[in-house]
This record gives sequence, structure tokens and C-alpha cells, in this order.
Amino acid sequence: MTAQSATPVSARNAAFAGVLQRQGAAVVLVLGIFASWFAFPHFGTADNLRSLVLQGSFLAVIALGMTFVIISGGIDLSVGSNYALGGVLAAWGAQYGLVVAILLPLAVCSLIGFVNGLLIARTGMAPFIVTLASLLFARGLLLALTSEGATTYKVDPGSAFLWLGQGTIFGVGVPVYLALVLFALGGLLLRRTRFGQSVFAIGGAEQSALLMGLPVARTKISLYTLSGGLAGFAGVLTAAYLQSGVTVIGVGTELDAISVVVIGGTLLTGGAGTIIGTLVGVLLRTLIQNVINQIGTLDSNYQTVVSGAFLLVVVVIQRALARSRTR
Repeated sequence: MTAQSATPVSARNAAFAGVLQRQGAAVVLVLGIFASWFAFPHFGTADNLRSLVLQGSFLAVIALGMTFVIISGGIDLSVGSNYALGGVLAAWGAQYGLVVAILLPLAVCSLIGFVNGLLIARTGMAPFIVTLASLLFARGLLLALTSEGATTYKVDPGSAFLWLGQGTIFGVGVPVYLALVLFALGGLLLRRTRFGQSVFAIGGAEQSALLMGLPVARTKISLYTLSGGLAGFAGVLTAAYLQSGVTVIGVGTELDAISVVVIGGTLLTGGAGTIIGTLVGVLLRTLIQNVINQIGTLDSNYQTVVSGAFLLVVVVIQRALARSRTR
């Protein structure tokens, strides 16, 4: 084979590898839905499908912020604790009205994210270390507010705040619609704005982005503020859904968010990823959990085992595809 004929073949192989990297999770999701539909009679019922998308909506909101952070080449380990803290603050604030129940957790969790971004962008500290410290800080603040978890704040049954978590529109939970709106706005922000292009540039080559004059520090601060705020908002929705501020939620949620982002095709090394891919990753993980529940004979701990194994497989495949694209 001549060099001239080899070049088009290599280009086609690289293009095919790129498609697999971006759309592989979507293909698995579609196949999984079809297989589950025929294998489990209860899977295709309206109640089960509504429950499936509702349960996925809370993680989706957290994963949206994580997508931006990972595309920039960073990581945010504090989202799980921010998620739990946001729920407790929302439940406590609900006694003072809807506005306080929403704005208080958004302000506190966004502030934690802002401090994360400030330390990472201005001091050059590693995101892993900074956000790990924030994870401990937010969880400690949560425990202090709830007397070491002994106090659970309840939301009054007549509160308008509960509509955010328990309300429905055409039979589908309100959190699902809110998550979809946020994903639509996130997609526009990432793909149609200079801010989004800066995120990709920073993740691809931060030094080059600096030489191009891009606002690297300001963008990083905004990213972590956004991630913290979205985690807090997910806590708001969960508090409205559960009608209380549950102190034990959020443990390991940061790992769940990272896994669905990576499963959706976003590279852990940064510089590549899509919002729709993260949504597919959330649905795929929720599908796996639902199938395990449908089987009934498997312990719920297998959800974590399957999710971890699936993430490992996806990362290995991503690395292999990335290598094939550079050959």
C-alpha cells in the first residue's frame, strides 16, 4: 500500500474512532433500552420510565457543572458535600419562604465553588487538593448545622417550595424539566459563547490559551463557581422531593458525577466533551441501576460494582481510541 492510499485510510480510521469516542455511550444506551424493554415486562411501563428520568435528574444537574470543569482539565471533588449542604440549607430556609429556600443554598454553595476557583486559578494549587479540602469543609459545615447529623430539618407540607421536587407537568416530575432547561442553557454556553471556547482551549492547552490572551484565571473561577452552584441547586431539588434536608446524601456523589461525565465521552485530560454526552451518561447509569432493581435478586451494592467496572472499561476504550486518532 502506498503512502497516498494509506493516508485516506488512516483519516477514516481516526474519524471512526472519534465517532465511537463521542457516540459510543449513546449506542450502548439505545441497545440497553431495547434489551431491557423486552427482558423485563415492568421496564416499559409509564410509571417506571417516569421514575427512571426523575431519579436521574438530580445527578444530571450536578454532572452538568462537572462537565465544564473536566473539559477545562480540572476536577471538583466537593460537589457531593455541596449537594448535601444545599439540601439542608434549602430545608432550613423553606420556613422563611420559597426565595430563601432557593437563594440561600445557591449563594453558599456558589461561594464555596468560588473559593475553589480562586485558589486554583490564583495560587496554582492542584484542583484535586483544593476541592478535597472543600469536600471536608462543606461536610463539616453540614454536620455543624445539624448537630452532627442528629437534627433533620423538615419542610412544611403546605410549602410552595415542595412543588420544585414533587410537582409534575404532564405526569413528569418538575426536576426533569429543570434539568433539561439547564442542559439546554449549558449546551449553548459551551458551544455558542466565547466563554465555552475558552473552556475548551484551557483544557486542550492551558499555556497556549494564556499566550492567546484568553482570561484563564477568570474562566476557572467561573467554572468552579458554576459547579458549586449547580450542586447546591441539585440539593434544593432533592430537599423539595424528600420534604427534608437529609444529612447522609451526597457521599460518593462526586464519583458518580465524574463517572457519568467520562462515560458520556468527556476526556479526563480535558479539551474535549459534550453536554449531550453527559446526559447520555446519566441515563445509561440510571438504566443500569434500574435493570439491577428489575432483576430483584441482586444486592443494591452491585450497582456500584457495575458502575465502577463500566467506567474502567470506558476509560480504557477512550485511551485506545485517542491513540488510534493520533496515529
